[in-house]
Amino acid sequence: MTAVDGVIAALGETEEIERLRARLATWLEGVDEELRESLAWAFAGTPKHYRPLTLFACHRATQGPPGDDAIELAFAMELMHNMSLVIDDVLDESDERRGIDTIQKRFGSLNALMSSGYLVADAFDAFAEDPFAIRHLAELLRRLAAAECLQWRLRRQPLGVEDWRRIAGEDTGSMFEICAVLGARSERLRQYGHLVGVLYHGCDDVGDQRGLEALGGGGEEDIRDGILTLPAALAIRDPQTRALFLIDDDDPERLATLALRCREQLDDAERVLDGIADAAREEARRFAATPGPLLALVDQVRPLSQR
Repeated sequence: MTAVDGVIAALGETEEIERLRARLATWLEGVDEELRESLAWAFAGTPKHYRPLTLFACHRATQGPPGDDAIELAFAMELMHNMSLVIDDVLDESDERRGIDTIQKRFGSLNALMSSGYLVADAFDAFAEDPFAIRHLAELLRRLAAAECLQWRLRRQPLGVEDWRRIAGEDTGSMFEICAVLGARSERLRQYGHLVGVLYHGCDDVGDQRGLEALGGGGEEDIRDGILTLPAALAIRDPQTRALFLIDDDDPERLATLALRCREQLDDAERVLDGIADAAREEARRFAATPGPLLALVDQVRPLSQR
């Protein structure tokens, strides 16, 4: 059993994830031949499935076991998530995602960009008979578009942890939010989803600096591009480190020094993550009649910074 499968089993969602994977496989058989190979490649590697797991947990906590409707919602959100990964890889000029070549490296930028558009179209198509879901999918698209621009506009800026939380809350938290809203079929768990998303984003930031298997982006790329990760937000409290962070060049010595300064902040970063996890647990207890699935999800996400 892989680590991913272990998490899925611990959350009691093995059957639901298997049904989701089967839905994705059926969908791939029917996509346009022109993009079938690149779209299949988008779902290769080892996906973590934390977004559908969030949707399923919120469904269990408020409505009971997920049925066919929840599987379809999770399917559409997986399409949206993979669209965002394709765009991220184009912007970051990344060569690898989930242990394999990115779509743009293997098939070129044209295929990558057109595949991302295809994913959005089919996500909306899956929601065609669900106005509630369509409205929230549109919200997600608007927020993701603004978040990408925000994150790049604020590169190499002397910002802090609250700024990091704002960026993480839109870049990653927005998708977890929408998964929570769709799973609960209401707004009651929106803030819970937001906090789980920020927690996931922060665990990725810290895990990258520890040299662990990345959950999303890459630590070296973030330092090179001046992205405000959680360790960076803590490190640049020091004026000398801040001055290095603001420079725009590829000097290896500068980048190595910044990486070291970020790693020196990992204990503080873990304490920040503990606080976010505690806040998510409190949201679960306050707003879910059956908070157990939500608490279990937080307990699976929180250790990701050290796995």
